[in-house]
Amino acid sequence: MTYRRIVIAVLSARFMRWQERLRLSLTKQWPETEVIFRFEPGDDAQSETVTQLLTLERMLLRRSKPTLCDRIDKSASTATLETNADVVIDLVGDISATTAARVLRPLYDGHTSDQAAVDAILSGAAPTLAVEDGATGAVIVEGVPSFEAADGLTGGLEAVYSRICFLIEKALADPDAQAADHAKKCDRTKARPAAFFLRNIAFRGLREIYRLCTRSPHWRVGWRHVQGPGVIETGSLTGPAWRVMPDQEVAFSADPFPIEWRGKKGVFFELLDYRRDLGEIFFQPFDDSGPVGAPVRSIQERWHLSYPFLIEEGGELYMVPEASTSGAITLYRCMEFPATWEPVANLVENIEAADATIFRHNGRYWMTSVIRDGYGGYSDVLAIHHAPSLFGPWERHGNSPVLIDPRYARPAGAVVSHNGALLRPVQDCSRGYGKNLAIMRIDALDPETFRQSQVSYLSPGGRWPGDRLHTINRFGDLECIDGAVFTPRPMSIRRALHERIDQRLEDPGAPLLAN
Repeated sequence: MTYRRIVIAVLSARFMRWQERLRLSLTKQWPETEVIFRFEPGDDAQSETVTQLLTLERMLLRRSKPTLCDRIDKSASTATLETNADVVIDLVGDISATTAARVLRPLYDGHTSDQAAVDAILSGAAPTLAVEDGATGAVIVEGVPSFEAADGLTGGLEAVYSRICFLIEKALADPDAQAADHAKKCDRTKARPAAFFLRNIAFRGLREIYRLCTRSPHWRVGWRHVQGPGVIETGSLTGPAWRVMPDQEVAFSADPFPIEWRGKKGVFFELLDYRRDLGEIFFQPFDDSGPVGAPVRSIQERWHLSYPFLIEEGGELYMVPEASTSGAITLYRCMEFPATWEPVANLVENIEAADATIFRHNGRYWMTSVIRDGYGGYSDVLAIHHAPSLFGPWERHGNSPVLIDPRYARPAGAVVSHNGALLRPVQDCSRGYGKNLAIMRIDALDPETFRQSQVSYLSPGGRWPGDRLHTINRFGDLECIDGAVFTPRPMSIRRALHERIDQRLEDPGAPLLAN
């Protein structure tokens, strides 16, 4: 969809950093389009106590770093509603009389004011976000933000504003879309900001003590040999007993991808050493009875690596490890199995993407991943790219991001073809990162369309004890999962606190309580 001019209507008394960020994002997405602000008169509806809470969090939790909630000076680029605009984005909530072809209006739990998002965050809930057609009231797109990385009210609002920007872009890209079964207006019980702040500080303190006492979460890999249908096909963890791959006290293991390549069998996985807090890709050799020998390092970079997705192409073995902090989705080729790999191509650049998962469908290559723009959670925005070959060129799906929902977005392993259907394992992160798994069936997929539906749901416990279930993969008869358990640290609280205090003395800017 092309536009000549987009006008963003905002309150003059409440012009915020996220609104300017929206303008810059739209300018980047539609470089030939003029994107300008219209400043509307009106009072700032934000309560003084909320303003004070955001100011306090900025000083204490953010060390005065800029946030998307900050007020900023008016932009010099302004317009009137009489300006011939193709679209007006109404961030005020009551723009109606306009000569624009269309008005798009964000909704927060069905309300036009973002105070509804504040109420939701203060009450401990994530609001449903949407964009409606200002003329008809029809909801075009909607989503739910993830608060897995949110820090206080500020972090919650940054997640909200970031995802509203994504939804506005989706509504502009597909003006004929219409959300099905969208959520109705929701009124939350109003919470007191002061009480929220005290609870948040208390929670941060308790969380830090918990982290000082435990390796939390301590991920571990489960494996078994299974004949016939496995977890993805049955939607169940039942069957042969799960056994735990050899573990290390100073490191955790996660994201298992089993493989048998040229007579060698084993599992690639992420190994994170707690002392370095940086993930690397290792390989655990297997024989028919289970793990044999010590794990072998396969890929090490300056940045964190995890989720070693594997794909065979043209008689060669390739890997696409998660490396979101590198700013690219990189393809590695195996030079000598399993320990020597070399990067051969950046499939997608200038992207903060995690858990890229590639599969073939209808003569094309498809890649799902979760993306973020520096704000909000890591598990709620599903992006899709597609290409004629593994090596590209990779194009963004016409409706990407196709989904904003922490329940069904983040990949949890390879896509499996079963009885003519593509089954996609996903992480349900709505109650926290990697808590549960769902198996989704891809019902429609082409360069402009994506639909999926849930066929089964899996939770840890019973045959796989712990409080998280994170990844499922299989190669041949070797099936692997992972999850997290409570593991005490091999040091006292007193020693750990002394280490943190010593760190603070060496670096006064270091937080005494971890973020």
